[in-house]
Amino acid sequence: MTELTVIETETASAASCSCCATPSATAEPKETTVSENATTAVYTVSGMTCGHCVKSVTEEVGAIDGVTAVDVELATGKVTVTSTAPLADAAVKAAVDEAGYTLVS
Repeated sequence: MTELTVIETETASAASCSCCATPSATAEPKETTVSENATTAVYTVSGMTCGHCVKSVTEEVGAIDGVTAVDVELATGKVTVTSTAPLADAAVKAAVDEAGYTLVS
């Protein structure tokens, strides 16, 4: 089995929107190992406006059982989720709702 290491970083700025708790924050890089047998799904989420929003969605979706990686593109609202098996859409919707945003597709 071949494995790929993904390193993600995030930066948040209070100038982006009012939901940011700190003037600026930089998350430490997060290393994730992804198997070549992983399942990847792309969703669209609306309502995100800053790095804090990205972090909230990443944390909630990342807490779903089997999720190994979450990549959120703030500009497009695209959320790419890698998991060990296909995820139930209801689980992803619930996680996005819990983060305070709307799953569009």
